[in-house]
Amino acid sequence: MKVALIAKDKPGALAIRMENRPDHVAYLKATPAVEQAGPLLDAEGAMCGSLIILEVADMAEAEAFAAGDPYGKAGLFASVELIPWNRVIG
Repeated sequence: MKVALIAKDKPGALAIRMENRPDHVAYLKATPAVEQAGPLLDAEGAMCGSLIILEVADMAEAEAFAAGDPYGKAGLFASVELIPWNRVIG
């Protein structure tokens, strides 16, 4: 199943994002579950969250992925949503 992980950063947390970015990117690259990933941007073009499309067996696997993310462990996110997703185009 496909799951969209949508995470929004805490206000003023860009330094946390940048400090943990290398570990986060390595984490994304280390699993075949990640189909697409990239930062969400604010009106000025600064990173303010994350969008990750996962291909997982079930929601428990998506939850485990989210729990292991270095960004989450560092306390970057104000919110994280895991939403089942159906690709129609692309």
